[in-house]
Amino acid sequence: MMKDWQQFFKDKKVRIVDHRDPEILGTAMASFAVDDTLCESVGRSADQVACRFWVHDNTVVLGILDSRLPDVDNAVLFLQEKGFDVVVRNSGGLAVVLDQDVLNFSFILPDSKEMGIHSGYELMTAFVQDMYRDVTDGIEAFEVVGSYCPGDYDLSIGGKKFAGISQRRVKKGIAVQIYLCLRGSGVERAEMVRDFYREGRASEVERFDYPEVVPDTMRSLSELVGVEMTVENSIVRVLKMLGDVVFEDLSGDELTIFEKRMQQMIDRNQKALK
Repeated sequence: MMKDWQQFFKDKKVRIVDHRDPEILGTAMASFAVDDTLCESVGRSADQVACRFWVHDNTVVLGILDSRLPDVDNAVLFLQEKGFDVVVRNSGGLAVVLDQDVLNFSFILPDSKEMGIHSGYELMTAFVQDMYRDVTDGIEAFEVVGSYCPGDYDLSIGGKKFAGISQRRVKKGIAVQIYLCLRGSGVERAEMVRDFYREGRASEVERFDYPEVVPDTMRSLSELVGVEMTVENSIVRVLKMLGDVVFEDLSGDELTIFEKRMQQMIDRNQKALK
């Protein structure tokens, strides 16, 4: 079990990569390329971890299975006409909505014997539970049926989901990524994803069960706790919990690795959404 995040981070150098400004990277494709890059560099060290903040304006991030919908072209056009960029990610999961009130942050960890398949999820869950401990003790992790991108580590309060966690292993590094819907209407985000699957004719697929999105299963954290929660406030909470950190963007050979990883993301998206 990996629920003692404080013990895990103890004696490790914590590097912060701050991409909270959507203008820094532009497309969400770059965010997945950056996390892969950090996996390679962090994986070379046993005593370093990275935490990266990222925010993208109106973007729907699809899983590779979403790109195989019977009428994916029409479904993507539906999102684009609503003013959303569409990106296919390289980590697991299905469609999620990103906007200026959704904070993503990643923990990039070195792979090790203690990091089992569930360890990264458990570490992130415990961290977020402590992160908002002053406003709620009701955050639970289980699959919220009817939510978009459902998984065993959906984070919810009273059965209403506000966050989801994914994990990706690259070289000797692990990226544990979370999206936190902090403000705005969780229901409206979910309605758009529900309509995306309808436009893509998901119900006609027999070999895979796409989620039947029930919008009422989704909320923002602000809606759930009755307190205004923002991207900036949440970043402050993360930094306070991590203590001594070093702010350091990509540099040196990481930039070369990033270029390679970015090209892989571009190729993946051109192939998936051709």
